[in-house]
Amino acid sequence: MRAVYFDGKCAQYKADLPVPVRESGHSLIRILLANVCSTDKEILKGYRPDFRGIMGHEFIGEVVESDRKDLVGKIVAGELNEGCGTCLYCQTGREKHCLHRKVIGMSKDGCFAEYMTLADHLIHPLPQGLDPEVAVYTEPLAAALEITKQVHIDPAGNAAVIGDGRLAFMIAQVLALTGVDLTVIGKHEEKLAMFADFASTKLVNGYLDAGKYRELSADECFEYVIDAAGNKTGIELAMHLVRKMGTIVLKSTYAGKTDIDFSFFAVNEVTLVGSRCGPFEPAIKLLSEGKVKFPPVDFYDLSEYEKAFSSPAFKAGFKIG
Repeated sequence: MRAVYFDGKCAQYKADLPVPVRESGHSLIRILLANVCSTDKEILKGYRPDFRGIMGHEFIGEVVESDRKDLVGKIVAGELNEGCGTCLYCQTGREKHCLHRKVIGMSKDGCFAEYMTLADHLIHPLPQGLDPEVAVYTEPLAAALEITKQVHIDPAGNAAVIGDGRLAFMIAQVLALTGVDLTVIGKHEEKLAMFADFASTKLVNGYLDAGKYRELSADECFEYVIDAAGNKTGIELAMHLVRKMGTIVLKSTYAGKTDIDFSFFAVNEVTLVGSRCGPFEPAIKLLSEGKVKFPPVDFYDLSEYEKAFSSPAFKAGFKIG
C-alpha cells in the first residue's frame, strides 16, 4: 500500500506498507481524496512529537469492508476521534475528549494512504449528488460549525475573524449565515479579497501604530473574536480587539507556546472558548445545498507530498482512489 508516513521527524513516501486489517466495529475504507490541513504541517514542526504513522485526517472514501452491510459501497466522510466508549467523557457525549482516544493522522494511522480503517459510528455517508471534491471540505467545515454550537452568536452584535487563510474562510462563511456584522482581519490584501462578498475586511496593519497596537474605542472592538490565525499573534490581537465581557474563540492549533496575561480575562470578564472538531451532518448539509462555497482543491499524487505540503493553493490534497 502507498502512503505518506511520518517517522517522528519528517514525512516519507512509502509504497510497501500493508493494507490495514479492520477489527470488529470498524470499516475498511478505500481513500479517494484527502486534503492537507494546517495541523498536518504543524505535525512536521513538532505538534505531535510522539506520533509515528500515516498522516492525514480530512478525507472522502468508499467503504469496501464492514460488519454494517448498509455502509459497504457507500462514499463517506469520517470523523477523527475514536474514544474508548466506556469512560465518563465517552458516556456523556464528549468522545473527542476521551483520555484514551485514537485520532487518525495524529495518534493512529490516517488517510494519506490507499486504505484506512475507521470506527463505524464515525462514518458519514454522503448524499447522492454531492461531488466528492466538494465533500472533502466536510471535516474543516464541521470544525467551523463547532463555534456556533458552543457560542450563541447574537445577530445584532458584531464579530471579527482573525486570519485570512482556509480555516478563517470557512469560519467567516458560517458566521455570515447568522447575519452578524462580520469583519475579517488579515495580513494579505489578495487573500482578504476572497471574503469581500460576505464580510468587511481590514488589514492587521490598520491596528498598528509604530509597530504597536493602537488604543481602540469600544465602537472599534467586537463582541465576538475568533482567532483563526494559526500562530501566537492571533490570540494577542484577539485580546486587543475583544470588548469587555465579550468572547474570544480560540481556533488556532500550532506547535510552540505563547505568554498570556490571564488576569486580562478576569479583570475584563472576557470569556475564552477553546474550539476544535465539530458536527459532520450540518457540514454535509451546507455543502450539499451549496450554502457555502470553497475554491477547488489542488490535488497531487501521494508521491508528490512535498509539493502538496508547500502548495500556495487555497487547499491542497491527494487524489488517491
